[in-house]
Amino acid sequence: MRAVADTGPLHYLILLGHADILNALFGEVAVPEAVRDELAHASAPDPVREWIAAPPAWLSVHPARPDRLAQTDAALDPGERAALALAMEQQPDLVLLDDRAGVAAAHALSLVVTGTLGLLVRAARRGLLDLPEALDALDRTNFRWTSSLRARALVEHTQRRGHER
Repeated sequence: MRAVADTGPLHYLILLGHADILNALFGEVAVPEAVRDELAHASAPDPVREWIAAPPAWLSVHPARPDRLAQTDAALDPGERAALALAMEQQPDLVLLDDRAGVAAAHALSLVVTGTLGLLVRAARRGLLDLPEALDALDRTNFRWTSSLRARALVEHTQRRGHER
């Protein structure tokens, strides 16, 4: 599987200490330069800036293509626009986005999307992490989500585990 990522999912997975699940799930993750720059920005948390300063081999950074950017929603932030432009070019199996407007724009482009929560659930299904622990850690960040979404993820995960036994 191939994936293109926006800043959000990378940011939170790094903070949770689970960025390596991307390698296990996808092998390679592509990001545009704008996402790299957002991760390296002075306002980003230290662990995020340190991670992107020495990125893993499975992360590839791609230059922006202005012709592709023009086809994306100008209302999106630069990282989202660049990630969608890169996804349109590479046609990955999955685009990693958290922002609702970005997700809607990706769906309008017929791209398949998941976000931080979806990545954690996928990783838990593969035995790469403990989902309740990861969600507790996510609660300690500034990630915005509803308690009902959190509960639904746990219930689905528990039900799936029950069916696999």
